[in-house]
Amino acid sequence: MATECVAYRDGKGGLHSTPEKATLSDLSSVLGRVGEEGGMTAGVAKLILDKRAELERVFAEHDRMVEAAIAAGHDGAEVVPLDRAHDGS
Repeated sequence: MATECVAYRDGKGGLHSTPEKATLSDLSSVLGRVGEEGGMTAGVAKLILDKRAELERVFAEHDRMVEAAIAAGHDGAEVVPLDRAHDGS
């Protein structure tokens, strides 16, 4: 007999049984391969999800420091907001 089930889709279209599994899949995709065989990626993704509140606090603090340095016109060290740091712009 057919039954209804709930599934959660990740960014690539894969179905997962829980929201956490879908989010971990998306985080793993963002991280790419970590380690020689890529085996560390799932563990790093889980750590990021588990430490989300702490990571969001650190990023928010960083953004405030960058904004303050830009507003103050600091010319010393290059100040690059995190959202631009990875793409070299």
